[in-house]
Amino acid sequence: MQKTAIFIDGAYFLARYRKVYEDRDAGDARAVARTLFGMALDHLKQLERPKDALYRIFFYDCAPLDKVIERPISGTPLDFGASASAAFRRELHNELKRVRKLALRLGRLTERGEWVLRRQTLQDLRSGALRWENLRDEHFELDLRQTQVDMKIGLDIASLAHKRLVDQLVLVTGDADFVPAAKLARREGIDVILDPMWQGVSASLHEHVDGLQSVCPRPGSAQPARNGNELPQFEG
Repeated sequence: MQKTAIFIDGAYFLARYRKVYEDRDAGDARAVARTLFGMALDHLKQLERPKDALYRIFFYDCAPLDKVIERPISGTPLDFGASASAAFRRELHNELKRVRKLALRLGRLTERGEWVLRRQTLQDLRSGALRWENLRDEHFELDLRQTQVDMKIGLDIASLAHKRLVDQLVLVTGDADFVPAAKLARREGIDVILDPMWQGVSASLHEHVDGLQSVCPRPGSAQPARNGNELPQFEG
């Protein structure tokens, strides 16, 4: 039995999508969903496996925060549930529910009630390009944490491994939090392939996989990208 399961870190995939598919609208949920499915089929092709070897695509993300919070400087209310990013996430999740052979796994976003300075803001303060008295709302971001996502990933991989449902995993991530799951899968004899979408990865993550394979266009190269409006054919 040759079966491949593909695990996708949603937040990571969306961040890299903007960099590797610069010619596409990152706000087009339908095109993003189709590109994701195309990547899965491209992995099977590169691994010289037929399309019916795809066990399932697992996409891990969090439902958008649906809460009204006061801004840090002005004190005016900010409705996160009404933001453009929240609307996109909801639309993307609805599109993914329609994708063949895909399981959507949603955790939760929790906020600690704290606003923190953005990285660029800190750099500007250190360099003197920005003064403390000139800070505005847009210089801050809410401290958000994903919950349940790592647990769902670990449980899914453990279930597939112990039930011998697959012999190969493709992990689309660059997050070292996947290391325990990758180690468990390899101990069970599963071939683990990492797709960091051409991003550099930590030594600890590289150590616990069996190979690297990125199938998306490499940033700065002339490699052609699959048309986001064309759904790859999948039968079965």
